Amino acid sequence: MPVLYLGHGAPPLADDERWTGELRSWAAELPRPESILVVSAHWEESPLTLGATRPTPLTYDFWGFPRRYYEVTYDAPGAPELAEEVTKLVGGAEPVAQDPERGLDHGAYVPLKEMFPEADVPVLQVSMPSLDPRGLFDLGRRLAPLRERGVLVVGSGFLTHNLSCVDFPAGPDYQPPSWSAEFDDWAARALAGGDVDALLDFQRKAPAAGIAHPRTEHFAPLFVAMGAAGAGADPSSPRTAVEGFWYGLSKRSVQFG
Repeated sequence: MPVLYLGHGAPPLADDERWTGELRSWAAELPRPESILVVSAHWEESPLTLGATRPTPLTYDFWGFPRRYYEVTYDAPGAPELAEEVTKLVGGAEPVAQDPERGLDHGAYVPLKEMFPEADVPVLQVSMPSLDPRGLFDLGRRLAPLRERGVLVVGSGFLTHNLSCVDFPAGPDYQPPSWSAEFDDWAARALAGGDVDALLDFQRKAPAAGIAHPRTEHFAPLFVAMGAAGAGADPSSPRTAVEGFWYGLSKRSVQFG
């Protein structure tokens, strides 16, 4: 299976017909997964923690939106077998915990609802135990064998993410600010060139890194995806599946393999 890093945005991004169409087209090109493993920007917990392995209500981890966003459902099957495999692959290197009451958060269900609308593929979400780039990359490497078993590994974040600098009154299609465009261009070139070292050291190497990511949780899932994909071994492998900007933030999403 390939590995994905995708931009999930806020819940209203699901109202953007261009974005939802891009995700549907992307999913149509993918081999059908046996199950899906999601690492979302919205779940940081140490040690590595496995989410619900049975149908559980979604985690609406956002505030102040219209009621309809809290009425979205996504009743994908749980993935207890995948949870066992993850525990075996990771448990030898670090502890693994469980949170059986935690349903999928919007970093998982918002894009999956567009890509796999039938909700018939088992899904497991796991936490990020830290935001350390190298640690997350190594976590991805330990998860890489899942690809041979038909598991689609998905890192869900946003390539640039600074809500304090977003001009919401200007609407979703305004010209991106220079810091977002520059960071997006740098990341695209680093990914295309397989420059793993630069990406892992993005806070020092990337232009406007501190503005594009004042906190790094939305970039961090990329490192898990890179590790799972063996990024750097084949510089031609990453391809951009979604690009452009939404409220000035980069939607760039990539596929490895």
